[in-house]
Amino acid sequence: MSSPSRSPSIGYVEQVILLALVTSLIALSIDAMLPALSHIEKDLAIQDPNGRQYIIGMLFAGMATGMLIYGPVSDSTGRKIPIYVGFTIFLIGCLLSIFATDVNTMLVGRFLQGLGAAGPRVVSMALIRDEYTGRAMARFMSLVMTVFILVPVLAPGLGQLILFVADWEAIFGAMFLLGLTAFIWFFFRQRETLPKPDRVKFSSDRLWLASKEVLTTPTSLGYMILSGFVFSGFLSYLSMSQQIFQDQYGVGDMFAVYFGILAVAIGGASLANSALVMKLGMKTLINRALWSLTVLSALYLGVTLFTDGSPPFWSLMVFLLLSFFCFGILFGNINAMAMEPLGHIAGVGSAIISSVSTLMAACLGTLIAQTYNGTIMPLVISFTGFGFISLIVLYITNTKTQDN
Repeated sequence: MSSPSRSPSIGYVEQVILLALVTSLIALSIDAMLPALSHIEKDLAIQDPNGRQYIIGMLFAGMATGMLIYGPVSDSTGRKIPIYVGFTIFLIGCLLSIFATDVNTMLVGRFLQGLGAAGPRVVSMALIRDEYTGRAMARFMSLVMTVFILVPVLAPGLGQLILFVADWEAIFGAMFLLGLTAFIWFFFRQRETLPKPDRVKFSSDRLWLASKEVLTTPTSLGYMILSGFVFSGFLSYLSMSQQIFQDQYGVGDMFAVYFGILAVAIGGASLANSALVMKLGMKTLINRALWSLTVLSALYLGVTLFTDGSPPFWSLMVFLLLSFFCFGILFGNINAMAMEPLGHIAGVGSAIISSVSTLMAACLGTLIAQTYNGTIMPLVISFTGFGFISLIVLYITNTKTQDN
């Protein structure tokens, strides 16, 4: 297989920032509109208070669907064309959400946003895998995550600021403008990383064989499932966060500030991981972070039970800060481990892994969030339960890998 030549038009730092922006469309689509959920619920006449969570869940449903398509196509057409298509669908979804006057139209718009953003998200992983392997790939992904984390830090604040001067529709307008900016930057600056001689004609037989390889490779299968369970816990938080902060604890407009503070923990962990992974390796970091997250959650579950589901707000913030640091270590390393054996089928491999883990999270995380009852009990139970399940999956995966 030939190696793509490095273009002098883009440097390492610029590429990190660009791919972080390209992959941030999902985070932007979630976090910027969180402060507006109660406004949307009122304007679109959503009756069930937990019904607002579907505005988040539909985005991930669209994302999971799109991920199955873009990766295999990118192996045939190159990496850039599927990303162009994804950007276009995302922008259409933004426009549909802007002009939504009922909840069904909003959900369709959100589905299209997820379907479109899946292109930049999943193909960017394959693009990175084209150029980097092993710990260098994990380091690059961690740096991308570090820049990427500025979006969840700043996006809720941006959404809240927009609400001070305009209606919630303007938030989707801001998403449209940022998506368009990323599209233009990517079009002119990012090189194609899959040369024509290395492209493979798309066929259903090849897709089936590649999918079978992903699902029968112990490392890829195990870490894909592990990613799904870890992501499920995190998605349950995303779905419940606005209700927990604003409805349960009454933080009001400070929600954006607290949400951003917690996002910094993930960014700090990702930055630390970019250095630690070169010394300790991915498996060690995954093991330590997952054990820390699970034990911490189990201990805090006791605190939550003792306080009838409403522990002091300061303790919740400490718990979430520590938990999110663990998430920041886990996300990049788990994805890198899952992709490591799949360099020769990076596109379809990225598609299967991302789609399955996201679909798991969309189903399980939303299911947990729908049990929200005015306390943080469902959230802490999800962190604890998914943590223990993930440890079992990690043990089985590492055992099978050692046997091979």
